[in-house]
Amino acid sequence: MDSLLKKYLRGDATLWIVFIMLCVVSIIEMYSASSTLAYKAANHTAPMLRHVGFLAGGALIAIGVHLIPYRYIRLIAYLGLILSVIMLIMVLFKGQSENDATRWLVIGGVQFQPSELAKLSVIIVAADFISRIKEPSKDEKRYFWSTLILLGIICPLILLENFSTAVLLFGVVFIMMFIGRVSLKRLGALAGSLVLVLILSYGAVKAIPQDKMPAAFDRAYTWIARIDRFISDKDDDKNKYVITDENRQVQHGRIAIARGGVFGVMPGNSVERDYLPQAYSDFIYAIIVEELGLVGGIFVILLYLILLFRAGRIATESPTVFPAVLVIGLSLMIVTQAFVSMSVATSLGPVTGQPLPLISRGGTSILITCIYFGIIFGITRQIKEDGQPVDENMDEKPEDNIPVVNLEELG
Repeated sequence: MDSLLKKYLRGDATLWIVFIMLCVVSIIEMYSASSTLAYKAANHTAPMLRHVGFLAGGALIAIGVHLIPYRYIRLIAYLGLILSVIMLIMVLFKGQSENDATRWLVIGGVQFQPSELAKLSVIIVAADFISRIKEPSKDEKRYFWSTLILLGIICPLILLENFSTAVLLFGVVFIMMFIGRVSLKRLGALAGSLVLVLILSYGAVKAIPQDKMPAAFDRAYTWIARIDRFISDKDDDKNKYVITDENRQVQHGRIAIARGGVFGVMPGNSVERDYLPQAYSDFIYAIIVEELGLVGGIFVILLYLILLFRAGRIATESPTVFPAVLVIGLSLMIVTQAFVSMSVATSLGPVTGQPLPLISRGGTSILITCIYFGIIFGITRQIKEDGQPVDENMDEKPEDNIPVVNLEELG
């Protein structure tokens, strides 16, 4: 059995354990959190079986992906990027709405969220651009602007319906550039420009009535309302515990966490799962704390932190820049999204539509997250098989000579 596992599950053993434990937590908590879906379904087991099916399929995908050399991953990403742009544009015209947001396409009867594929493709392509900065004085400007053009195409397309995802993606790529030693002068100018744009955008939304703005910017007013509600809720002691239609999710999330205590009420005994509209998605962490208590909540946090820590170790062991920056980018996206989701469930941040990676209910998000893990596993597998020590002066490998798509020439 041990030899069988070593044959098919190669790479970092700690990360495989983290992946498996997240899947186990997901199955246990979804069994409880999806109760409202089970009541509505003709077959009460259908929602749970669907979730387990996606996890099983995702695990198989992770196993398959981790056997693919990352030099092929970087090439496939360009195809994924082109496909992502096409589908994100299609969402604007033929997207399917759910929870007041149009983020999904229905292809062959299957609901798909193009922004998930876009995130994955952008991180891989951005890692490729950053890895090609061999001589800062000659290469940095070219690939810095190539990365900005890439973000300038994808992020606005996502931003129209999913502000938090666009901000997360931009932030992760920004950190990747920082780790890739892009000059602080360029990054500082970029950060300053972004802050200025956000301030002007906030002022415009506050000053211009919604009926005077194009319909494409309706989600901006939703986000401003959420931020204002979050700020006012923190300062309003009188109505702090009043449940309204606007704060129903937040208040029941707080109640769930308060009920959890130290050790929780045990799996299957949640009460708030029947009151939280998104108990199986955006607020599943509140159900985890209710059922598993503070101990269970900390355990889940530690799983994500271990992922980030191991990713850092893997990056330092990588003999070339591309896999190092890529593994950092993928792990940052998973962990940052997880902490945003958990902050929403614990009332530490305004409500967003970010699921808890690999735990919340979902189809596209689970499968794409499993690809993230598969790529990370594959990088650790190759580092182990190559057995090469870290050497910053090491000559680049053959795969570093793969031609790059120059976005400046295309645009």
